[in-house]
Amino acid sequence: RVRWNAAGLVPVVAQQHDTEEVLMMAWMNAEAMRETLETGRVCYYSRSRKALWRKGESSGQVQWLKSLRVDCDGDTLLARVDQVGVACHTGRR
Repeated sequence: RVRWNAAGLVPVVAQQHDTEEVLMMAWMNAEAMRETLETGRVCYYSRSRKALWRKGESSGQVQWLKSLRVDCDGDTLLARVDQVGVACHTGRR
């Protein structure tokens, strides 16, 4: 069971499913998690824009969900993904 913080968010670590490379960390709210599970395309919540952030929407660098796991106490998620292109805003994988 996911334990949302006071802002209704949970941190998510994205990991490349086949190499186990840690790609990035972002946040999800319940709506982003629901959309991710329904579509298979990873969606986060942007705290700065206060809006859903569909990874790759403008860049084309999409993350396709392979699995979404909850840690032992429910306060962090691990998204195992298939990353298309780079994951980080700095241009690094």
